Amino acid sequence: MKNSTTSKEKLLKKIRKALLERRDNPYPNLEDLPLYAQTDEMPEVLFAEQFSAVNGQFVFCEDEVQFIENLLNLADERSWRKLYCWEKPLQDMLTRYEYPFFETDKDFEQAEVGFTLCEALIARNGSILISNGNTAGRRLSIYPNIHIVLAYTSQLVMDINDAFKLVKNKYGSNLPSLISTVTGPSRTADIEKTLVLGAHGPKELFVFLLDGELRQ
Repeated sequence: MKNSTTSKEKLLKKIRKALLERRDNPYPNLEDLPLYAQTDEMPEVLFAEQFSAVNGQFVFCEDEVQFIENLLNLADERSWRKLYCWEKPLQDMLTRYEYPFFETDKDFEQAEVGFTLCEALIARNGSILISNGNTAGRRLSIYPNIHIVLAYTSQLVMDINDAFKLVKNKYGSNLPSLISTVTGPSRTADIEKTLVLGAHGPKELFVFLLDGELRQ
């Protein structure tokens, strides 16, 4: 008599048999294993490499003076005249060095550069953790064609779990309503599979990393 068992029935039979057989877990400690391989690279170097790989532009500065010098040179080179900055620590810094900026959203549709802080830098994948928990909100990191982030080495962590710990320590139970990661300038390849930068956000993303901690 011809066997009329279908391929589907054979597969289900194998599954039932496998479920009835008790086997030891081949990976008993899987959840305790690290997600990434260990690295001896310094977080600063790793972040710079990963961030540059996604078209980000990274600049390390030893102090505020070096940062202002870099910013002046960049603004002169690119002819930037409308830099918007709404966070008080950044406004205080720019004011100390008499760097012009817009402190309100007046004529915001003309903004060329959005200048913000961040919550953390994630070295492992070159990402920036941002939130709407500060005065800059969300607009400054999305609307202008250029987004400049000022971060400090105290905010540099290896993985996203460490970044969330920084956020938790900063805000406690009053977490921001929006927390997201930014990995390079916005991009899309939906149109004919051609990569386009700045399709739905800034076309250029800069991170200036200063040694030390943010002065409140």
